[in-house]
Amino acid sequence: MAGQKRVLMLCGDYVEDYEVMVPFQALLAYGLSVDTVCPGKKAGDICRTAIHELLGHQTYSESRGHNFALNATFDEVADATKYDGLVIPGGRAPEYLAMNESVVDLVKKFGDLQKPIASTCHAQLILAAADLVKGRKCTAYPAVKPALVAAGAHWVEPETLAFCTIDGNLITGATYEGNPELIRLFIKALGAKISGSGKRILFLCGDYMEDYEVKVPFQSLQALECHVDGVCPDKKAGDTCPTAVHDFEGDQTYSEKPGHNFTLTADFDSVEPSSYDGLVIPGGRAPEYLALNDKVIQLVKEFMGSGKPVASICHGQQILSAAGVLKGKKCTAYPAVKLNVVLGGGTWLEPEPIHRCFTDGNLVTGAAWPGHPEFVAQFMALLALTVSF
Repeated sequence: MAGQKRVLMLCGDYVEDYEVMVPFQALLAYGLSVDTVCPGKKAGDICRTAIHELLGHQTYSESRGHNFALNATFDEVADATKYDGLVIPGGRAPEYLAMNESVVDLVKKFGDLQKPIASTCHAQLILAAADLVKGRKCTAYPAVKPALVAAGAHWVEPETLAFCTIDGNLITGATYEGNPELIRLFIKALGAKISGSGKRILFLCGDYMEDYEVKVPFQSLQALECHVDGVCPDKKAGDTCPTAVHDFEGDQTYSEKPGHNFTLTADFDSVEPSSYDGLVIPGGRAPEYLALNDKVIQLVKEFMGSGKPVASICHGQQILSAAGVLKGKKCTAYPAVKLNVVLGGGTWLEPEPIHRCFTDGNLVTGAAWPGHPEFVAQFMALLALTVSF
């Protein structure tokens, strides 16, 4: 694509799950090209990720996240002159990547060229190792403060875990809660213009929805200055839904591990569909029981009947089928949900490959989280929400 912005993402084992996947898939959805690399690994290899959460202890907890597949080989593409910007996710990976001379030299080169660098959480350890923070305003996860101060940074205390700051070409964030602002500041530093912002989007959530399938589209839309609410029946704003990590690890079906806890932003019983411009239904196991809730079914019927954009992924189509809104619609889903789609009167579209998504009228459907870039991009198109450079 002529003039397409190219971004390099620096990965490593036990990178934080949200901090790598949300910016990766959001940038792809906006039309950027993103190469993901890790020293000592090649395209097609995986980096294991970590789920970090604050659960009331003195520091964050850690559990295993998704496997993140690299799409490029470090030694073949690690050339700052070929890219417009650099993204460095946090987690535990930066602790050892900061010791790697090839990584440090690469990051220094981005700094010397004054290209935008977006770095979050513990990734600022790499910035410190590359001598890029001296005399610069910088934030990070609070435990990184001593290293940044020793490296000569002007430490900016994160007011919340969503806090970000910018100083020249350096954009730094405290944690993945700040992904929307970090991404927005980064694309604007690359020259992005956002059109159609201000849309109000509702997410229909439930316990054990898929972790990526709620957070990636949620924060991708927030980054484009949309107002996004997450609701769940019988829960209120501030309550949480546990999520599930569904992955493809060589078994006959997906594996499941515990995911992050997702914080709801509004009360389900107070939702007025007419006040929203679109609806998103994440997949996972939640749709199995949400499809039995009469209030959920009525909500979905109202959105579909109004002609407003609706985006549903993976097992989310179980709810669409139960609501009787698939009749006459072409639709895909996770392959195991084909029966629901067909019994619901939908015309089945095979998701080959698994990241394939489809739009039919006001409805966008996807098969699984690898399709988020297409899923979000097609939903954006229905919302008349654009990113241009």
